Amino acid sequence: MAKAKDLVIVESPSKAKTIEKYLGPNYRVTASMGHLRDLPKNELGVNIKDGFQPKYIPVKEKKDLIEELKADSKKAGTVYLATDPDREGEAISWHLKELLGLDDEKARRVTFNEITKKVVTESIQHPRDIDLSLVDAQQARRVLDRIVGYEISPLLWKKVRRGLSAGRVQSVATRMVCDREDEISAFQSEEYWLLDAFLKRTPEETPFRASFWGKEGKKTELKSEDEVTAVAQAVNASPFSVTSVKKTQKQRSPAPPFITSTLQQEASRRLNMTPRRTMSVAQQLYEGVEITGIGSVGLISYMRTDSLRLSDEAVAAARSFISENYGQEYCPKMPRVYKTKASAQDAHEAIRPTDVALTPDRVRKDLTQEQYRLYRIIWGRFTACQMANAIYSNVAVEIESAGYSFRAQSSVPVFAGYTAVYEEATDDEEKTDEGKLPELNEGDFLLLDRTVPEQQFTQPPARYTEATLIRAMEEKGIGRPSTYAPTISTITAHDYVIKEGKYLKPTPLGEVVTGLMKDHFSDIVDLKFTNHMEARLDEIENGKAGWQSVLQEFYDGFEAEMRAAETAMDGKRVKVPDIVSDEVCEVCGKPMLVKKGKFGHFLGCSGFPECTFTKPIVVEMPGKCPQCGSRILKRTSKKGYVFYACERGTDCGFITWDVPTKGVCPQCGKTLFKRSGRGPLKSFCINEACPAFVPEEKRRYPQKKEGGGKTGKTVKSSAVKTSSKSASGTAKSSKIKSSKGSET
Repeated sequence: MAKAKDLVIVESPSKAKTIEKYLGPNYRVTASMGHLRDLPKNELGVNIKDGFQPKYIPVKEKKDLIEELKADSKKAGTVYLATDPDREGEAISWHLKELLGLDDEKARRVTFNEITKKVVTESIQHPRDIDLSLVDAQQARRVLDRIVGYEISPLLWKKVRRGLSAGRVQSVATRMVCDREDEISAFQSEEYWLLDAFLKRTPEETPFRASFWGKEGKKTELKSEDEVTAVAQAVNASPFSVTSVKKTQKQRSPAPPFITSTLQQEASRRLNMTPRRTMSVAQQLYEGVEITGIGSVGLISYMRTDSLRLSDEAVAAARSFISENYGQEYCPKMPRVYKTKASAQDAHEAIRPTDVALTPDRVRKDLTQEQYRLYRIIWGRFTACQMANAIYSNVAVEIESAGYSFRAQSSVPVFAGYTAVYEEATDDEEKTDEGKLPELNEGDFLLLDRTVPEQQFTQPPARYTEATLIRAMEEKGIGRPSTYAPTISTITAHDYVIKEGKYLKPTPLGEVVTGLMKDHFSDIVDLKFTNHMEARLDEIENGKAGWQSVLQEFYDGFEAEMRAAETAMDGKRVKVPDIVSDEVCEVCGKPMLVKKGKFGHFLGCSGFPECTFTKPIVVEMPGKCPQCGSRILKRTSKKGYVFYACERGTDCGFITWDVPTKGVCPQCGKTLFKRSGRGPLKSFCINEACPAFVPEEKRRYPQKKEGGGKTGKTVKSSAVKTSSKSASGTAKSSKIKSSKGSET
């Protein structure tokens, strides 16, 4: 009788496909598609009086899959539970074991830090039991978040608005955005002035810039126009001389390899990718991509981690690659070791390529644009972190005139070091001008070309971007690597926070809910308390605390807060300030308000219910309609697809999937377009009468397969002019203001 195949259960089909190739014919690999058991949606599902026992039920939509897995597991020899290597993955494996009725001998746990043949085969050979401490930590988080959400959310529904939610992490993140807005509102701007002197050694030379520093050896700030005028007049009448020249060499070290939070931050800054999208694309790279000549392979290690640790094998491979491809001088004598924060779980390595020899250029043709761009920064950051320092020649010059000091400096690269591969992006939008200075010596006299005063005002702290909010959450211990992306998605989806450009701003609803939470649930939105709860969950994971005792400790205080809030708010209802647009109702003339419905935001008359007029909110795009010269508006179809149409609707009939740009065609002067998609894309002219016209088939749209698969018929998916019937209706662009007067 043939030996029964062993069964390996992973979470996603793409990972299953990759792993099955590595393990061979004696294994069957299948996917659970995530959780198969969860708490019920229509009730709390936690028996608080009986030690917080959760009531788990099978996921209704996965009934057929569950039956299939039960049948497969009965026929299998050993069942390897190979879900993701974190708390959530451990819990999914435990739920699978319970749901499928597997005993301890038959159910074995394996984890893959990377999806490569070596790691997969080694892991299968060294299975372990399910780590119940990890399961307890995840279960405690799930129950804790369920209690907070299901106890507070109904109160918000009754006292504020239906459909709202509260959460242990999401409410704190919203508070952080609201607190930053309060800081900005309370900020008092102060005037100050800058003064630059443009100097040169000879009349023929190009002048260099020196900035005012101080007077008589002391740093001085110029507070008014009178002060800057006095300095300018004095130095205009006096000679400039070089008082000191300091030449130094400075070294800059590479940034450490990525962890989850820094990857999300860098992808946001450099690639303009949301945290959720970053993790989705990283998951694809981890689970496996078909590479020409190699087959399906996971390109990166596990992407949910807070550890900077790297395996000796990975470091050795990187150092060998650097020496061979860049030269021995680019490889430091000793490997670089990065220290992980004490608060980190340190369960996995840092995020790195599984094979440093698979350079971004080598795999580019096999990746989507998003996969390539993300893989490029992961590969670059890892490779750079094991390279030599970059070396810069710095010159600092101090110049004096009429008792006032001016300073100039330059920084010129001498040795590229790690910057030959990768340089970290920054959140600072300002760029300093540190070009090369002329050769200067102490005692040199300089000629004044001109002085340039500039009025400045102190600026309030910047609003959070997704990247800086993640960084702040990490620094304050709010959430863990797996929670950053879903937290930001949640607070934006609930309209507590909106994005203005790249910045996050609280809505009136977010401010009202945060205020209510601060008044009645101060612990839930207290940053230190939330940090403490994360630490307690870590203690459960490490076996230092019991999950039920941690929950009881939390619930004793929470229950008292709930009772007090219900008493204090009895008979009260909190009104959310209306968001008033700058448009008026076309029927009755009253102001239009921003409302939210089933299909998103729209404008509704403030005279409702007497007046029921509504209209869509649309965005005015750059450029002009190529057919009639009117404005182009961004629209959304009933199925959620974005297209661009002339504001005149059916009177003009122009519609396209292509994105209008600010540029104009040098041949015909009409608006240029680019194909939809992320990243910088080449613009083109769609005016058929223009010599520079680019036909649809040459706009480089991806080719879709009819019926799926590689053998399907090829169908063009290009930006095309659509029937004018789709462009019914006209709308105006709206600047939206809240009742407080601030733009949202």
